Amino acid sequence: MCGSENFSPFLKCIDHFVSGEEFQIKKCSSCGFKITEEIEDEENIGSYYQSDEYISHSNTSKGLVNSVYHRVRKYMLGQKRKLVEKISPEQKGSILDIGTGTGFFLNEMKQHGWQTTGTEKSTEARQFVKSEFNLDVFPTEQLFGFKENKFDVVTLWHVLEHIHQLDANMETFHKILKAKGKLIIAVPNNSSYDAEHYREYWAAYDVPRHIWHFTPEQMESFGKRFGFKLTEVHAMPFDSFYVSLLSEKYKKSKLALVKGIIHGTVSWFASSFKPGRCSSVIYVFGK
Repeated sequence: MCGSENFSPFLKCIDHFVSGEEFQIKKCSSCGFKITEEIEDEENIGSYYQSDEYISHSNTSKGLVNSVYHRVRKYMLGQKRKLVEKISPEQKGSILDIGTGTGFFLNEMKQHGWQTTGTEKSTEARQFVKSEFNLDVFPTEQLFGFKENKFDVVTLWHVLEHIHQLDANMETFHKILKAKGKLIIAVPNNSSYDAEHYREYWAAYDVPRHIWHFTPEQMESFGKRFGFKLTEVHAMPFDSFYVSLLSEKYKKSKLALVKGIIHGTVSWFASSFKPGRCSSVIYVFGK
């Protein structure tokens, strides 16, 4: 983040979703930015996404946590659309969604008159989006083939933390956005109450799938490096509950549901006064 290569051990976290392996998170001694160490390269990390439980690419509603997630998702789709429409230079403009997954957000935008484009690494997810919503979603490498000044809005909903080539992607986002275009990035916040409380059990570390771990201050600085100006910050309050419930599950806590709700409520309450304390944060950048 700051250019320093001086990193020290911060936490060891377990991959609870797929492998059960342990991964080291390291922290920059200069700026505090955290990274997951010794991850697979972009071509080989796919095996760590092969799980029926991996909710970013799962449509199962089995289990309490997934059931809650899917109920909240329906509500949040509308909230995300309203945010896009509020900040966009064009009310029914062109939008590119990076890491489209199973396509529910992109379909929400299409249903409300937007010109939609998506990219997604998973072949299975792209096929699902085509069959379920009749939307064409491109492989991730297509990002570098889009024309300059093409989109009014580019969105990444819990995707940036997964991307290996951060600099190349950010440079491209700036290039393909129109002059008044907006970049929306939602990522976990490791300076949140729940991150500090759960530490190595914090579900949003999600090693090794999450490579980069941002705080609000780091996100603003990161955007500036590529010519973006931070214009708005919004909390994602439901993430506090979802992440707390998952974290209690990882701890194998007794009364996990009760404890998850309690700590989710505390995190939500803290973020109601300061969005930068929320479990996940939405950042809106302009060029």
